[in-house]
Amino acid sequence: MKQRVQKVIANAGLASRRQAEKWIEEGRVRVNGQPVSLGDSADPDTDRIEVNGKPILVEPEKYCILLHKPVGYVTTARDPQGRPVVVDLVKNFPGRLYPVGRLDLNTSGLLLLTNDGELAHHLAHPRHGVEKTYLARVRGAVSPRTVQQLEAGVILDDGLTAPARVEVTRQQGTHSWVKVTIHEGRNRQVRRMFEAVGHVVSRLQRIQFGFLTLENLGPGQHRRLTKEEVERLKQL
Repeated sequence: MKQRVQKVIANAGLASRRQAEKWIEEGRVRVNGQPVSLGDSADPDTDRIEVNGKPILVEPEKYCILLHKPVGYVTTARDPQGRPVVVDLVKNFPGRLYPVGRLDLNTSGLLLLTNDGELAHHLAHPRHGVEKTYLARVRGAVSPRTVQQLEAGVILDDGLTAPARVEVTRQQGTHSWVKVTIHEGRNRQVRRMFEAVGHVVSRLQRIQFGFLTLENLGPGQHRRLTKEEVERLKQL
């Protein structure tokens, strides 16, 4: 994102904005090899900004975005098959944003995207055990015994799942609505857990990630997390 050159220099911690303006007036500042004037702008992510012939290093601003992912979007930055990707929904933020974990094509709900690699690694690492809650609509009536099986852990092709919290919220005709909270992040885990106990998931939505919820965000909508929320995520 383009900013006034004096602001970029000040954000890099080299000088106050007023001092940076003085440097510009003295011809000591260049952008992409060309001298700049007061009022000129530059993009610190893509432009080479030099003071006294030396490039300045600017730490890119960190973003963490909460997105309500719709069904039909792939949780990647690019898709070789040309399907819609989640980063297309957050194009109003500069730089490259990367999803934290994945939601499969047919799963909707809460997805975080960030350009902060350290935060993404922290949240996705199994060691930290960040809780994720899903609302699943499954075929058939889910019995108390099945709930106990899911809570105790079921055997999948990649091993036994960790204990989960499971609550049947309502029965609707030939379907059940079930809330499931897990702290693992295996591929298609919730769907595979239900398949292991004889139920097929017909709809799946992630409704909570740690303390974060979708609030009033509709499908495709997003918001930037506050600094306080990011700090809380780092403490999870």
